[in-house]
Amino acid sequence: MENYNDILNHLLTQTENEVVEFKTAENQFDRDKLGRYFSALSNEANLRDKDFAWMVLGVSNDKQLIGTSFLSSEVAIQGLKHEIANNSTGNLTYREIIPVMADGKRILLFKIPASPHNIVTYWKRIAYGRDGESLVPLSQDKIDDIRYQSPVSDWTARVVTNATIDDLDELAVAKARIMFKKVHERIPASEVDGWDIATFLTNSGVMKNGGLTRAALILLGKEISANKLEPGIARVSWTRIDADGLTIDYEHFTTPFILTVDDILKKINNLTMRELPGGTLFPDTMKQYDDYTIREALHNCIAHQDYRLNQRINFVETPDYLFYSNAGTFIPGTIEEALEYIGQRKYYRNECLCQAMVNFNMIDTISRGIKTMYAKQRERHFPMPDFQIDNNKQEVNVKIYGKVIDERYAQLLASGTQLSLKECIWLDAIQKKKLVTPSAIEILKARKLIEGRAPNYFISLAVAKKTKQLGEYTRMKGLERDKYLSMIYEFVKNGSPEGVMLNQIFDFMNEALPKNKDPKSQKRFLGHLVSILKTQDKIVNEGKRWIITK
Repeated sequence: MENYNDILNHLLTQTENEVVEFKTAENQFDRDKLGRYFSALSNEANLRDKDFAWMVLGVSNDKQLIGTSFLSSEVAIQGLKHEIANNSTGNLTYREIIPVMADGKRILLFKIPASPHNIVTYWKRIAYGRDGESLVPLSQDKIDDIRYQSPVSDWTARVVTNATIDDLDELAVAKARIMFKKVHERIPASEVDGWDIATFLTNSGVMKNGGLTRAALILLGKEISANKLEPGIARVSWTRIDADGLTIDYEHFTTPFILTVDDILKKINNLTMRELPGGTLFPDTMKQYDDYTIREALHNCIAHQDYRLNQRINFVETPDYLFYSNAGTFIPGTIEEALEYIGQRKYYRNECLCQAMVNFNMIDTISRGIKTMYAKQRERHFPMPDFQIDNNKQEVNVKIYGKVIDERYAQLLASGTQLSLKECIWLDAIQKKKLVTPSAIEILKARKLIEGRAPNYFISLAVAKKTKQLGEYTRMKGLERDKYLSMIYEFVKNGSPEGVMLNQIFDFMNEALPKNKDPKSQKRFLGHLVSILKTQDKIVNEGKRWIITK
């Protein structure tokens, strides 16, 4: 166990530099500035090949112990770590925040991890660095130095000395040969068929100098041969859970992944959907999940898993979404960078495995897979894939949704309104109640795609009305009273956080109200419906506005 008093004493012998920072902070310290220092010190530690950087509060620049009352409880410390994680790349946060008593003074040590290999640490979408004693945006040359660091040793390219051709599954090799011919159409099929197995494996990149690589065993190895990868683990655990989160079925799958991926995907209850929200939004029946998307997400987990961490890939099926999880940092850094990147990546964690999966038509290497997953969900009017990147835990998770969350989002995508992929992603974040940058909010508001005030933004009802989807839904003849009540409740629920006026409710309901009544009678009828919802304790009046009950 580390002795933090010794660490403090050692830090006090150093001059302030790019990876050591002293601040007085007797009572408080600006939290946003803490975030900027976190980004800067994390990046500088990476550039100087350090595992950690340190920030010390309660010490003056001339090394006098002042003491600090900042973050005086464990709850406050954990709150700050959570805030840093929410606003930095890949949920990176302090490894530890340690209170230390020295000469009767309370000193805080912040242990800041270096940014992961090839990944820049951002704070609120800006990367920071140090220029002498100044805190500045990280220069482009330093960003490039981090992004294009020489790759670490490729675990999947290592030859397994005790593995032979007998460790490979014959059916897996046969399928690999078929897929290879599809990818490499310029090579005559007859020539590929004429290669012996060693030549084929060598040309596929999974045999080197006559030895089988770990990539060969992962994709083509017999189940019984997977133990030759130890301590690495090549396993996918599939679990089905119900709406209450209870496990109702599970199974573990291992090598050869070129075959077992199909077995895993057969386990999914990919339901045919016929009755979908919004009436005519989806005129055709479709599967709950797009085949390309569910396969691509699983292939990505296999391709980019950090097998050195000795963890399994998790694949969870719920009634509403599919959840994938693999071990390792997210090499592009952020999902935004992955979506914006053009061309082939310069670096892959598992270069040998990825290239073999390309040769066997399982993935591509031109950064198209993730973009296509987003595009497929957009075409289906479903929520975007939800990536959760945690570089502290070295874990990448993704949710693929198989249902609508907010009908207004689906209606907007179906309306024909011209939206960029970025705008779709921003609107998707709005429907999921996630943070969106101020610049994105400004763009969405200018286009009148959202309403409300920070942080309670919502997709504009005005836009939903313009699509005529909502209008068609509300103009159904002979609606029962409960349908009217449900419509009013949803309108109030999705309205401004400050509430909605009665005349706004009337404008919304006008076309759906009975046509055999004059305007005064319609308003009385509407007032009656509103009073019912109030009696049912579903909405409440505050001033002249109606809001839903908490």
